[in-house]
Amino acid sequence: MKNNKITIYTDGAAKGNPGAAGWGAVFVVDKKVFEIGGSVEHATNNIMELTAPIEALKYVKTHFSHGLNVEIISDSKYVILGITEWIGNWIKNNWRNANKKPVLNRALWEELYGLTEELKPKWTYVKGHNEDKHNDRADLIATSNALGEPVKLKNAR
Repeated sequence: MKNNKITIYTDGAAKGNPGAAGWGAVFVVDKKVFEIGGSVEHATNNIMELTAPIEALKYVKTHFSHGLNVEIISDSKYVILGITEWIGNWIKNNWRNANKKPVLNRALWEELYGLTEELKPKWTYVKGHNEDKHNDRADLIATSNALGEPVKLKNAR
């Protein structure tokens, strides 16, 4: 790997919300592109939006050496704001949100937080459905998985 940078576009989808659900991630490494994705029988959109970067970071951990410059790009403000702004207060307030209610999807947030602390990715928000080809592709992977008709993925290295 020449430049030590991995850019990952992530997305999640649920049909019915909750309902059949899927997630997708598009990796861009040295101008090479590969993809991962998956599905579950029943989940919410937010669960899948969290699952996508978790699975992507777990993939980075097991398939690449450490010390990488990782950037996660998501069209989910829930994920981006949650991991960059809200999580510190959630932890400080014993996993209660600003309304003193338990944080939803806490186990996923804890897993994402642990991976974030370890791999230190940069988090970037991108507007969804705005002609960003990699974001659109992550959306297609997530949606096709949720529909039970997964698209063929570009192979990993």
